[in-house]
Amino acid sequence: MSALSFSPHLHININRNPKLTPKRRAKPNKIRVSLQTTFPQATFSDPFVLQLAESLEDSLPSSSSSSPQPLPLQKLRDSSSQTLLSTPWPSRKDEPFRFTDTSFIKSSQIQPITRPSSSLDVSTDAQFPSLVLIDGFIQNSALNLSNLPDGVYVGSLLGVSDGIMKRVSDFISEFQCGDLFWSINGMGAPDLGVIYVPAGCKVENPIYLKYLSVEGGNVDSKKLPISNPRVVLLVEEGGEVGIIEEFVGKEGNDCYWANSVLEVVIGKGGKVRHSYLQNQSLNAAHIKWTAVRQETASGYELVEVSTGGKLSRHNVHVQQLGPDTETELSSFHLLVSDQTQDLHSRLLLDHPRGYCRQLHKCIVAHSLGQAVFDGNVKVNR
Repeated sequence: MSALSFSPHLHININRNPKLTPKRRAKPNKIRVSLQTTFPQATFSDPFVLQLAESLEDSLPSSSSSSPQPLPLQKLRDSSSQTLLSTPWPSRKDEPFRFTDTSFIKSSQIQPITRPSSSLDVSTDAQFPSLVLIDGFIQNSALNLSNLPDGVYVGSLLGVSDGIMKRVSDFISEFQCGDLFWSINGMGAPDLGVIYVPAGCKVENPIYLKYLSVEGGNVDSKKLPISNPRVVLLVEEGGEVGIIEEFVGKEGNDCYWANSVLEVVIGKGGKVRHSYLQNQSLNAAHIKWTAVRQETASGYELVEVSTGGKLSRHNVHVQQLGPDTETELSSFHLLVSDQTQDLHSRLLLDHPRGYCRQLHKCIVAHSLGQAVFDGNVKVNR
């Protein structure tokens, strides 16, 4: 009978300022739970990262004057390539990865996926509007956009109006909170999925995003196909929407790497309910970024259940940009094999009456399993 244990690595450092003099009163207090998930900038290019960057660039379709890349996507790739080439591959010596060993990825033969699978029939729950991404590529044939209010857009960046394109372009360069894996996604993302909710619009049914990993290798071959799905969710003032993200692989225990990013912008008084389900192959690597910007009186709620992946890491960064803002994070990790499940969260509360509640639980049901939790909360004066 396997052992059942609770073993997250939790490190808490609380730093408070001494009694402030009038001249120092504006200096913020900081409540830190562990350390921030940032890397020191390298002064040289890591040869392994350089090789990976070249393979990502070669895998992308070349743009021409007749069919240039959309501006937001080009801005994303340019900024990501600059960051990528100055950032080394993380090791156990780096504080954010002290308990998370990424050598499984580095020792594999990483192969960017150059085209989507065309022979796979994907079905989704017909009662919900849905967006399907196979190996990072948006499947227009699988779109189900029934029962969406007027003005709501769900689909590829290539199909948006000029107004939405400008809004996405304005925000895409403002998210600068990522690490090496964020930059890998930005350089290798073949497209941008866009969910747009106009001002005052309340979407009744949740929007279902299904991420399916099809390409894979076996354990002996060391082949590790990488996909880089990326989605932007933009909710204007007073808008409300729910989204369900589900990450799965096709049947079997293939080796692959899903490297995903979700960017969320919530306007004044807007609300987003976010469900995240991760059930990848037990031989897969799954690294995900969720970056959220909340404006005044907005609400964001995340409920996460993660059970799959040989190596799984979720980076959650939330920034409150106005007063009366509410954030709720609930997560559950279950490990039934020699897995590593890692949750790194960072919350910045920078305005009056900001509210945050976070609950994280994990069960390690295998002697070689490892659960990691690293939380960082910064409360400015």
